[in-house]
Amino acid sequence: MTQIEPGAIRSIAVVGGGTAGWMSAVLLNHALRGSDVRITVVESAEIGIVGVGEATIPPILDFLDLVGVDRDMFVRETQATIKLGIRFQDWKDVGEHYWHPFGSFGCVIDRRPFHHHLQRAAARGEPRGVVDFSLGAALAQAGRFTPPDPKAGLARAGLRYALHFDAALVARTLRKVAEGRGVERLERTVVETRRTAEGHVDALVFREGDRLAADLFIDCSGFRGLLIEGAMAAGYEDWTHWLPCDRAVAGPTALTGQAQLYTLSQALDAGWRWRIPLQHRVGNGYVYSSRHIEDQAALDDLARQVGGDFLAEPRQLRFTTGRRKAFWKGNVVALGLASGFLEPLESTSIHLVTSGLYKLLDHFPDRSFDPTNIAAYNAALIEEYDTIRDFILAHYCLSERRDTPFWRDVTSQPLPDSLRARIDLYRASGRSPCRQGDLFADVNWYYVLHGLGLRPRNPDPLTCLSDAQAVRGVLDQLASDVRGGVAAAR
Repeated sequence: MTQIEPGAIRSIAVVGGGTAGWMSAVLLNHALRGSDVRITVVESAEIGIVGVGEATIPPILDFLDLVGVDRDMFVRETQATIKLGIRFQDWKDVGEHYWHPFGSFGCVIDRRPFHHHLQRAAARGEPRGVVDFSLGAALAQAGRFTPPDPKAGLARAGLRYALHFDAALVARTLRKVAEGRGVERLERTVVETRRTAEGHVDALVFREGDRLAADLFIDCSGFRGLLIEGAMAAGYEDWTHWLPCDRAVAGPTALTGQAQLYTLSQALDAGWRWRIPLQHRVGNGYVYSSRHIEDQAALDDLARQVGGDFLAEPRQLRFTTGRRKAFWKGNVVALGLASGFLEPLESTSIHLVTSGLYKLLDHFPDRSFDPTNIAAYNAALIEEYDTIRDFILAHYCLSERRDTPFWRDVTSQPLPDSLRARIDLYRASGRSPCRQGDLFADVNWYYVLHGLGLRPRNPDPLTCLSDAQAVRGVLDQLASDVRGGVAAAR
């Protein structure tokens, strides 16, 4: 072991298991390998895992590769299936759908992003859709898959995918990995948090009679935020005035036929439902506003939608959409549900865990816990949460639905200034500027805004300088490349 420097972190306690807790343990163990920093995960058998079948985005595979977890083993142990994107059904209006796929989308033409040329082509009366130029969307629609191959053309070279998996099995799998690498686990129930004179957490006191001291505490205790709120009183920013869905009911059903290669998000009368196919079952849920539908009615509606018997008693979940005012306070860092909650419309929950962890490594402290360093971490996470909030809110506010009180409410409410400015700019020019490192790039905004019917008044002026016939030839070749990728898939 490498000797740690004076003042360096010597011990880390992760409070709460589940996906967030064990991802934290695995990544921190990997990042601190070679040191003698002790990592302990504290979890209680009395507290279940909230996850009811998870859908992810492609960075989950980057995480597995980074920490050295074999992809094939992970897929096998977690009953995972391939995800090529999300199909949004009935969001623009009942009976219509659009895709938010993964992977590359066309190519840059004359230094202008591909979707700007599509907007110009549509203005010329030559509309073609996302499925024509996204291999991910085309494969998902066809129910086929082919692995990325840099030697098989532009479309296959740029293909990306994610996973659907069983959250309980993910926690079990990562726990096995972490313990095999030296992470300690304590099955305990925290009954008291002791703090230092400076206000930092000093130790956890357990109902079982013992205690655990640590330098750094990672709060993965779920909605209650045992440390970040219970001990540190970080505060919570409530976003339900923008995103009124505050409950969900979820239950598994049997998998019949081939698993779909996408997550289904279908808009319903008072929210939306998900469908996540796994190898051994299908995860289903209805995210809804309790102001617009009763709990039993929501359960009945979900049962009608899935068209089959639940394999287990459906679970009711309550939440408050929003985030902590500070994700890191003192020597406590909150991750997962302890840090906040954004409904899983774009499968961002696990990404926000990994993003919080990567930023923690970028701002990793010593035992002085410098406030400037902590402030920089919080600023970066706040910016990311707020941007993802806007992205999710765009799905609601731009819908053309007015058929129920819920949809009339969510399409008429005032918007955050940041989202209003983005929508206005896109409506004027088709542009949606993003910062380097943003989870959702301009093309992701294009998928959603275009899918919801938003069209720019004036497409990018520089695209009209490109030779229309040459651009048409590029589009034809790219569409042919996508069709070939689908034909070659199984």
